[in-house]
Amino acid sequence: MYRGENKSIFWSKLYMISRKVFVYVMLSALSILCLFTLYILLVNASRSNYAIRNGFKGVTGTHFFSNLGKIFDNTKFVNKYNTPILRAMGNSLFVAVCATFCSVYFSTVVAYGVHMYRFKLRNAAFTFILMVMMIPTQVSTTGFVEMCWKFKWVDHFFPLILPSIASPVTFFYIKQYMESVLPFEMVEAARVDGAGEIRIFHQIVLPVMKPALAVQIIFAFVASWNNYFIPQLVLVQDANKSTLPIVVSRLYSASDGALDFGMIYMTIFIAIIPLVVVYFIFSRYIMKGLTLGAVKG
Repeated sequence: MYRGENKSIFWSKLYMISRKVFVYVMLSALSILCLFTLYILLVNASRSNYAIRNGFKGVTGTHFFSNLGKIFDNTKFVNKYNTPILRAMGNSLFVAVCATFCSVYFSTVVAYGVHMYRFKLRNAAFTFILMVMMIPTQVSTTGFVEMCWKFKWVDHFFPLILPSIASPVTFFYIKQYMESVLPFEMVEAARVDGAGEIRIFHQIVLPVMKPALAVQIIFAFVASWNNYFIPQLVLVQDANKSTLPIVVSRLYSASDGALDFGMIYMTIFIAIIPLVVVYFIFSRYIMKGLTLGAVKG
């Protein structure tokens, strides 16, 4: 009996070790894959157009600053592609920051209302929001673009920012996180002490929700920064309103004689810098937010 228990413990430990080794191997492989793609981007951003066309090499080139100079040469860039890279980056940054704020803040407000208040249509409202999550963006695109033309919102940033207020995915995540970390007793105690709802929300709820908010800020910012589909449909006349993904697509759509792969890779390299910065600022909250938000009660 004692020997059988030892054998069972041995196989159990072996299974746990094998499982841990498998997880680490898979994570290491994915990390290497991601870092390798970034390395390819950095290598090609430092090579000339002629060298890139002749094939990939694993060593960096000597044209990094010349490609960078082409990007920030506004006169040359406007003549070829109609929008300066700095203006496009500023447009993308403005839209991404505003859309991220609207998405995260107002989703938190709605999640707080559904979580804390007991009203008759509470469950129906929650179910309706979940149903909206299942509707693809492309389904409503035609009506959305037609509405933008009627409201004269074409070539404005409103269609890229205001819809972010209604973000069912962000609402659902924050709502589930609230159920695990925001007890009713905490809010009730603040109400008994005389705090108003606005003060409770901003001084008690938001600090408690900081990990979940940080995670959703990263997701919302990346989604808005990389958004190409909607801006391509509503920013159609004023080239100065173009966002960075539109400018990158114009680089690829240039004629073969004007197609400069060094400039393209350098533009993509610059485009990922704000994403990396945002990720490093909020990355310490990711694991904490995901683990706590996934556990209920």
